[in-house]
Amino acid sequence: MLKREFDKSKLPSRHVTEGPARAPHRSYYYAMGISEEEIHQPFVGVATCWNEAAPCNIALNRQAQAVKMGVKQGSGTPREFTTITVTDGIAMGHEGMRSSLASREGIADTVELTMRGHCYDALVGLAGCDKSLPGMMMAMVRLNVPSVFIYGGSILPGRAPDVPGIPEDFAARDLTVQDMFEAVGRQQSGTMSEAALDVLERVACPSSGACGGQFTANTMACVSEAIGLALMNSSGAPAPYESRDQYGEASGRAVMDLLEKNIRARDVVTRKSLENAARVVACTGGSTNAGLHLPAIAHEAGIEFYLDDVCEIFRDTPYFVDLKPGGQYVAKDLYEVGGVPVVLKELRRAGLIHEDCMTASGKTMGEELDLITREADGRVIYPVDKPISKTGGVVGLKGNVAPEGAIVKIAGMAEEDIVFTGPARVFESEEDAFEAVKQRNYEEGEVIVIRNEGPAGGPGMREMLATTAALSGQGMGKKVALITDGRFSGATRGFCVGHVGPEAAAGGPIALLRNGDLITIDAIKGQLSVDLSDEELAKRKADWTGPRDTIYASGALWKYAQLVGATYKGAVTHPGAEVEKHIYMDL
Repeated sequence: MLKREFDKSKLPSRHVTEGPARAPHRSYYYAMGISEEEIHQPFVGVATCWNEAAPCNIALNRQAQAVKMGVKQGSGTPREFTTITVTDGIAMGHEGMRSSLASREGIADTVELTMRGHCYDALVGLAGCDKSLPGMMMAMVRLNVPSVFIYGGSILPGRAPDVPGIPEDFAARDLTVQDMFEAVGRQQSGTMSEAALDVLERVACPSSGACGGQFTANTMACVSEAIGLALMNSSGAPAPYESRDQYGEASGRAVMDLLEKNIRARDVVTRKSLENAARVVACTGGSTNAGLHLPAIAHEAGIEFYLDDVCEIFRDTPYFVDLKPGGQYVAKDLYEVGGVPVVLKELRRAGLIHEDCMTASGKTMGEELDLITREADGRVIYPVDKPISKTGGVVGLKGNVAPEGAIVKIAGMAEEDIVFTGPARVFESEEDAFEAVKQRNYEEGEVIVIRNEGPAGGPGMREMLATTAALSGQGMGKKVALITDGRFSGATRGFCVGHVGPEAAAGGPIALLRNGDLITIDAIKGQLSVDLSDEELAKRKADWTGPRDTIYASGALWKYAQLVGATYKGAVTHPGAEVEKHIYMDL
């Protein structure tokens, strides 16, 4: 490959490599075996969320080596660094989940600080688990450097062995970690033996990679392509496939092309590209967490793109990709039939994609889609004009319980199951609700309310997968509904409403609900209401004694609770690009 010359006089790395005053800095680079030629090339941060916490991150360090080769091929000098990850599958169902959403901010902040501290000129970010994907993309947009995102890839599906005691429905399908959470509910209800549970836990997750269904990681991986920060089809191949290295190398070369052309993250992430991303979430029946992460990414660009805006796009987007948890297939299946590019091509056929958006390749979205020859297979990806349902798999709700909005995933649910009215059964925390579900201390037809789990009130806005999976495992997924100011895992199924805002800690209406209040959830009309007059709600608000005290009085979670903003704006912790006084790249 031809050697390219870059003028570093306006690049951030000039501050650490150029001129006599930087001799001490250069001595450090020589100490690491970097040549004179490499010192005077652009420096590219290669950031990973590698750790040994879970399978979603374990393959990232190997993939980073391929990215570094691509950067070198493009006449750049790669500098690898790592940041944190909190993996939801491990953190789920206990106090550890409070760290999950806060880790998104930690990832964005630490990538920003590393890039700033060492004056890197561009960024390739690799991420594997739920919050690490938006966290890495937020850092790219915040810094506004030439950036390419690459997903670490999904896990391979598991299969149950042909042994006695495994329920037929488990034996007949591909398994994901969602099935394990639901298997716990089966075992607790006496419909699955502990021995069968023991067998399933050994086979459900057979490789490295992120959870295989269209849960949050794969949803945000699809977003990375649709928003333009990732190369086309780079999110598809499962993590164990060494063919992923080709995408790593290509991503390293691509970031050098972007640097040469001065195409930056905010040239890619625009209002239109955010709308493209929301389309892909809707048509794939993606995670409700996208309603939190897309506004947060927008915030870093100074774009007002709130939960309402996301849900408006969900409302008129057909759902036509049949993925778990609402559907049948996993990420590997989507990859094998052409992946996100074919999905985007179908959306374009319906006139639902902005084609003039810039992408990580330096081509526009329309130019990229012109290169895609594969068509919808009709099994995993339905034709857009023959969808599974005419409206998106995720729906926004508003009403006197949620003046700032709420969100629910309805992918795979029948129309008669998405309108529900029932008396409230109120719990002050997830633990209280889970214990009640485990003991069957609830009634069919009730609306389970879990409050004090919002971003500030939790603190940390925990996901409720353990509780919802237990309900599904007990066969009650369609017989009760659930609302919370917390979140739901992308693996959640059933009629479960999250992100209810304002949260209880802010005195939102969810803080005022009492046992027996009649709650209506209507995902057809987009309503979440309680049968109480404005006067009664005002009286209860006047009697409200304030937010519940928590045990987090210092440390990172205390700091997060002080800073975090409203859920509908993305639960962000700083003022964002709208008020910034400089661009890092131009300092």
